[in-house]
Amino acid sequence: MEENVAAHVRDRVDAIYRSDSRRVLATLIRLLGDFDLAEEALHDAFATAVEQWAEKGIPANPRTWLISTGRFKAIDRLRHDARFETADVSALGLEATDMPDLDGDGVEDDRLRLIFTCCHPALSPDAQIALTLREVCGLTTEEVAHAFLTPPPTLAQRIVRAKGKIRDARIPYEIPSRADLPARLDSVLHVIYLVFNEGYLASSGTSLTRADLSGEAIRLARLLVELLPEPEAMGLLALMLLHEARRSSRTTHSGEMILLEDQDRSLWDRKQIDEGVGLVEGALASHRFGPYTLQAAIAAVHAEASSASATDWPQIVGLYDVLLRTDPSPVIELNRAAAIAMRDGPEAGLALIDAILVRGDLTDYHLAHAARGDLCRRTGRVEEAIRAYERALELSNQEAERRFIARRLEELRLASPR
Repeated sequence: MEENVAAHVRDRVDAIYRSDSRRVLATLIRLLGDFDLAEEALHDAFATAVEQWAEKGIPANPRTWLISTGRFKAIDRLRHDARFETADVSALGLEATDMPDLDGDGVEDDRLRLIFTCCHPALSPDAQIALTLREVCGLTTEEVAHAFLTPPPTLAQRIVRAKGKIRDARIPYEIPSRADLPARLDSVLHVIYLVFNEGYLASSGTSLTRADLSGEAIRLARLLVELLPEPEAMGLLALMLLHEARRSSRTTHSGEMILLEDQDRSLWDRKQIDEGVGLVEGALASHRFGPYTLQAAIAAVHAEASSASATDWPQIVGLYDVLLRTDPSPVIELNRAAAIAMRDGPEAGLALIDAILVRGDLTDYHLAHAARGDLCRRTGRVEEAIRAYERALELSNQEAERRFIARRLEELRLASPR
C-alpha cells in the first residue's frame, strides 16, 4: 500500500514538474533575485515534495506549495551555505516570516517578466535567446546548443556569463514600461519563435514535436499580444496558431512523419486556423507588419487550401518575394525555391537550391539537402537524390526525420541501377 502511494506521488510530482516547473522557477527568481539560487530552491522544493506528499498528502495548490517551500529552502541555504555567508537575508527582503502574495496576477506574469529580463539589451542577442530557452522553457543545454549549432560547453558558458551580467548589472526583474516595450519587442518575439520551433519540430529525440514547448510559446505570445497588441506580435501568434493547427495530421499514430501534401486536412484545427487568419488580416491591415506576419500569411494560404493541389502557389511565391526583401536569409531563399518548384516545376526550384549551396550557404543544413534530394527524385536524377538524402541523413538529429529520409533512400536504392 505504501509503495503504491509513493509511486502515485512520484508520478504526480513528475507530472507537476513537467507542467509547472518553469512557472515555479520564474516566481522564485522574482522572489529571490538570483537565477542560481532559484534553480537550487526549485530542485529542493520538488525533492521535498516527493518526501512530504507521500506522508501528508498532495496539497490543494501544489504550485503555491512548491514556491513557498522553495523560498524557505533558499532562505535556509543563504543562512548556512558558505557561498552566501556574507549575504544579509533581511536586506534582500527574504525573512522567513514575510509571506509574499503567491496567488495574484504577479505569479501568472512572472514568466513574462523573466522573458523580458532574459531579453534585456544589456545581454548579447545570442545570450538573450540561450538564457530564455534554458530558463523560461527548460530546454537542456544540449537542446539549446543544437538550436545554435554551438558546442554545449560553449553554450553553457554563454548562459553562465548572461546570469552573471544580470546579477552584476542589477538588471531589473520587470516588464518594461509601455514606452520602452516596442524597442524590446523584436528580441522577445525572436525568442518566442525559437521556443515554438523547438516544439513544432524538435531538434532531437524520438518525437517529431513537443506540444509542451509549442503550447508554452503560444501562451507567452498571447500574453504579449494582450500586453502589447503590436502587428508583429499578432503576426507571430498567428503564425504559430496556423502551424499548430496541423499538429494532429503531421505524424502517424506510430510517430512517423507525414508531409504537408499528404496530410489529412479534416484533422486540421479549424478554430485555430480561423483565429490565425483573423490575426493575419488584422496585422496586414495595419501596414506596419514585418517578417512574422508575412510568414503567417504564407501559412494562411496553405491552411485555407481545400487540398494540396488547390494551393495558390503563385500567391505564396509572391509573399516569399516580399519576405525575402524584408528579411533576406538563405533559409527564406530555400523556402522560396521550394515554392517556385511547385509553381514552375522541380527543375526551376532545383536550380535555385543549387545556387544557394554553391555559395556555401546552408551546406550543413539538413533540410537544404533533403529539399534537393526531393527535387532530384522528382526529376528522375536518382543518383543525385541518393547523395543528397545521404547528406541530409548525416546532418539530421531528429529520429522521425531520419526514419523518413531512410525510407526515401531505401525506395531510391531499389530504383537505382547500381
